[in-house]
Amino acid sequence: MIKRALMNAEYILETRATVRDCAERFGTSKSTVHKDVTERLKDIDHALYLKVKSVLEFNLSERHLRGGVATREKYLRQKEEKSAH
Repeated sequence: MIKRALMNAEYILETRATVRDCAERFGTSKSTVHKDVTERLKDIDHALYLKVKSVLEFNLSERHLRGGVATREKYLRQKEEKSAH
């Protein structure tokens, strides 16, 4: 569990990945990654926890932007598919 928490934390720091990206990369659930890097990591390595926390806060602040981009791309794809037929 400790090794997994450290692995998740290092990956998030290196790639600035979201919890979802990290979970997909390591084949675990989002809940597990979140618990590892927000609760367990605090007791394992507090300095690393603070670094990861700042990345997660940044990702959270941008979440609404990512959602808007994804929605726009979805509708552009649908429009292209319609005009191809």
